Amino acid sequence: MKKETLAALYDEHHTEFMDALRAIMQIKSVRGPRRPDAPFGSGPRAVLDAAAELGTAYGFQTNVIDSAMTVIQWGADDDHYIGIVSHMDVVPAGETAWHFPPYDLTEQNGRLYGRGILDNKGPSMACLFGMKLLKDAGYQPQKTIRLILGSDEESGSADVSRYLASQAPPEFGFTPDCKFPVVYGERGIVNYQLTTPITDGSLDDIGEIRGDQASDHVPDQLEVTVNGETISARGRRAPSNAPELGQNAITQLAEKLLNQRAVHGQLAAYCQWLVNKLAKRHDGAGLGMAFADAASGSLIVTPYQWQKSGQTLTLQLAMRYPVTYHEADVTQALTAAVLPSTDIKVIRSLPSVLHDRQDPRLQDLTQAYEQITGQPGQLVTTTGATYARVMPNIVAFGPSFPGQKGIAHNADEWMNKYDLKLNMMIDMAAMMKLGGMTD
Repeated sequence: MKKETLAALYDEHHTEFMDALRAIMQIKSVRGPRRPDAPFGSGPRAVLDAAAELGTAYGFQTNVIDSAMTVIQWGADDDHYIGIVSHMDVVPAGETAWHFPPYDLTEQNGRLYGRGILDNKGPSMACLFGMKLLKDAGYQPQKTIRLILGSDEESGSADVSRYLASQAPPEFGFTPDCKFPVVYGERGIVNYQLTTPITDGSLDDIGEIRGDQASDHVPDQLEVTVNGETISARGRRAPSNAPELGQNAITQLAEKLLNQRAVHGQLAAYCQWLVNKLAKRHDGAGLGMAFADAASGSLIVTPYQWQKSGQTLTLQLAMRYPVTYHEADVTQALTAAVLPSTDIKVIRSLPSVLHDRQDPRLQDLTQAYEQITGQPGQLVTTTGATYARVMPNIVAFGPSFPGQKGIAHNADEWMNKYDLKLNMMIDMAAMMKLGGMTD
């Protein structure tokens, strides 16, 4: 189908699409307390059910698998299918003020705002509605297409194992949860917890370190009380895989404590270590791990949580290392860089993922991208972590275009309205190629 025809289909049904997207955006699908029918909370379960209702209304086979993932299927083969794996859960709105309602869809000056518009409700709905438009136009895939919508991607992807316990994995497919063009490799990820004892009593003067700290983002607001005085740091939030776009409140707070002479002894030495090794040193050079390769670039390190516990300090670090390196390389360098008596514990470990660059199905996706954008579709790697890590035979493909970075997980999460249209058109072109649909 020509690009112009795909664009005309979108334009004709634009209002219907935006209404459906708004209804999905208004569901606060943040992980919550477990229930028997909602393993990841009532919000994630509610959005699965809402997506299933849409799939049924659009004329597809639908099913919610083990209360974890919604399947919307086009075709009769349950065991041999093309998978499009996306997610409908979102991270919390966060403590940073929004200029738009976070759990809604707002349009302003050609840009759409709301939690999940980019990551990943907008792209998910573009895939679903693109399936509908192709079906309504009279197409039928030779190979079954199955849209699989998850509810726990942001909290560990435990939904995938529940799905695979009863379902055959896709033969091939993509997740629209990263960037364009086709992502053939994802860096290795390892998160560490460093626990350092402070034995000289210098930790007694400070209280709890307070603020919004989580592995998905650079912390932007922290404070601590020292001898009755509150000292705070205000940085800038950014995704943890793009720390250079933010300002880390952890290293800022350590620097403030030193500059105001609020700490002494071992605690002062600790703060100095933290600043020297990690402040604005995102490439790991401060820790002796300036690893890099041609395929995926430099290592990225992000401190994301700093806490006091009794007479110890714990610091959690997220590392994203190049695809030609190994977790053991990172651990060895970190062991040499930490303060004496520091305990190192791995709390998350995801090895690199690499796909065969010569796989003709990667070329199908590349051609779909090039057809719609008119831009070259050179294969790329990513610092992110997607369902491609845990769902077999899946590569990341979209939704962000080259040059767009660090938008997800922030306040005022956005996506250009035209880019969402392009996503749907690319998805439709990809479904036609992978599903064997011809004009």
